[in-house]
Amino acid sequence: MAKSKKLNPRTEAEPQDTNPAVDDEDRKEELSDKPEVMESLLEMYREIETGFENQYDRSNEQMDFWDLYNCKLGMRQYYAGNSKIFVPIVHDAIQARVTRFSNQIFPQNGRYIEVTTMDGEMPHGEMSLVEHYIKKTKMRTVVVPALLRNGDVEGQYNVYVSWRERKRHVTFKKPRPELVDQAGQVPDDVQHETITEGRPHVEVIADSDILVLPHTADTMSDALDAGGSVTILRRWSKSKIKQMIENEEILDDAGDTLLEEMAGEKAAVAINKQKVVVDAAGIKLTQGGMKHALVYETWTNLTIGNERRLCKIYYGSEKIVLSARRNPNWSDKMNLFSCSAEKIQGVFKGKSKLVPCEQIQIYANDAINEAADSSMFSMMPIVMTDPERNPRIGSMVLSLAAVWECDPQSTVFAKFPDLWKAGFEIVASCKAQIMQSLSVSPAAITQSASQKAKPSQADIAREQQVDILTTADAVTLIEEGILTPVVNFMVELDHQYRSEKLMIRQYGEKGLRAKMDWVDPIQMDKKLSYRWFGVEQARSAMQMQQQISFANVLGSIPPDKYPGHRLNLIPMITQMVENVFGPRLAPLIFEDEKAQMTIPPDTENEWMVKFNLNLAIHPMDEDLQHLQEHAKAMQQTGDPLGNIRAHMARHQFQMQLKQQAMLAQQVAQMGGGPPGGGGGGPRPGAQSRPPRGGQGPPGMVNRDQLTAASGAPPQLRGRM
Repeated sequence: MAKSKKLNPRTEAEPQDTNPAVDDEDRKEELSDKPEVMESLLEMYREIETGFENQYDRSNEQMDFWDLYNCKLGMRQYYAGNSKIFVPIVHDAIQARVTRFSNQIFPQNGRYIEVTTMDGEMPHGEMSLVEHYIKKTKMRTVVVPALLRNGDVEGQYNVYVSWRERKRHVTFKKPRPELVDQAGQVPDDVQHETITEGRPHVEVIADSDILVLPHTADTMSDALDAGGSVTILRRWSKSKIKQMIENEEILDDAGDTLLEEMAGEKAAVAINKQKVVVDAAGIKLTQGGMKHALVYETWTNLTIGNERRLCKIYYGSEKIVLSARRNPNWSDKMNLFSCSAEKIQGVFKGKSKLVPCEQIQIYANDAINEAADSSMFSMMPIVMTDPERNPRIGSMVLSLAAVWECDPQSTVFAKFPDLWKAGFEIVASCKAQIMQSLSVSPAAITQSASQKAKPSQADIAREQQVDILTTADAVTLIEEGILTPVVNFMVELDHQYRSEKLMIRQYGEKGLRAKMDWVDPIQMDKKLSYRWFGVEQARSAMQMQQQISFANVLGSIPPDKYPGHRLNLIPMITQMVENVFGPRLAPLIFEDEKAQMTIPPDTENEWMVKFNLNLAIHPMDEDLQHLQEHAKAMQQTGDPLGNIRAHMARHQFQMQLKQQAMLAQQVAQMGGGPPGGGGGGPRPGAQSRPPRGGQGPPGMVNRDQLTAASGAPPQLRGRM
């Protein structure tokens, strides 16, 4: 029988008869026991050591760049005076880029994922699952901001995605309605339960801890295809090594040998970015620091039998191979995702954004320190006197109500020149150049002091256009190189490790929108394709105005002008409502009738009696039918908790409201004309404008400054 791993899941219409347990045992087989494999592993270790030595200068330079971001004066400063001031130009510029890119990647409407299906139907459950994992991994607050800073400072984006499980021992009270006492009190039964939570884990890794061989490969896949490797430098403590041994991820004997070597003194020669980060946070390690073992996690293709397989190897030293096994992921993909911030032809890793800014930042620090020392001298007067005519110079003391016994004709006061003003002008010029090199517009810096006049509508329009153009390139690179592969890998990990239904909560209005949705295990590589869709959803005020104008144009085009097509404005209206009002209010303002799913009365009776839930009513409930079923349940159970009686009262009140609304509609139809009066809508392409003499909303762009959606400059009047 053919093995399932040789089948192509994309071409199979039906699931195959496979046994995942057999494949897992095959992936857990230890390969270092084979002599030919062990020989190739030891040879590869020497290549990895040489590779890290070759990129030592790059890693050391990155530590200098982190000092610039952390505002630390280094040995490269030329001026050595009394003042020790660091101008945070690079820090402010990177923070502005992180803020702008994060908001572009994560739009306010909270919709980050686009799913493409074979049948065209929207899989709300799968989308909710991916959004759930994005929130659980704290992509918005923890992962992406750190990733963006690493990309600007180090020139490379690196994330490592894995699956983690955690057990929680919870205690809760469960009502027992069948044991109600004479006073009507319902006793509670205290129960204990062990809950296992599994979810993806996303880790941002420093560029100095990543090695791709050969260095000239364009991607990691090209490096593996060329017989190279991808290595991650890990720092394991003793507890981490013991945990890996307990989880059977490394060999027992090799792990014990590594623990014995950690007992001795072993100097770490690799660049340790964690120490730099800890020092920047104000945390000081004790003398000797935290002892850890340097472990290489290497991914490479090994020849096993008659085929090449992607394997995962752990090196403890040049003689210790902790583990060598096939790729544990069913998707046969690496857990590491990496791309360069600024691609250079012929090399995998990119160049840091701070390379052209380093010397300018150092020069600005020297200028501000010289200016600070000069300002101290300029604030104190210079006293010039003749010592022959004033022999008692020692009595000339600067003090309140001091009396100087000297000749006033031979004593002159002078002032040190204000050289600090020239220093501040130099700092301002350096700041402008660094902001230009990092593509940071003045609008991205809060409370900018260089802006002396209030910007006009044309200035705002230009700033918006510049912001879109300068942000799109960097953010699109992160989406295609990191976020989209990470999202798809999360789904693949969910397919591999989750075997039970997961309850995902979809938030909304209480009783109407809030509900718990069960998501079945996802079938990998079939029917669904995920893509990060954050940037495409972020819209500026200019684009919103163009959408509103063009919506009027579309509505005025007669159907005979587009035969064979149907105009569907629902997606456009839904997107515009979400952009304006956000994801919380948008479903309430523009409702989807398909989502108005009611709960059967039998299910409501069970929940109210068994789980003691005080359920709300639904606007589309058949009130009369529900009242009949609830009355039967109240006669059978006696309604010991009173939930059914309160629920029936809500149904009766809703019936009255529906009758009043129906009566008001009939009266409006008898009066004739549309409710509210008024003529037709705006003419095609018209904008909503305030009354004569009124003022538009803040940030509104004049129609003369509107830029076409294609990015082309606006056409001048009279030249159409």
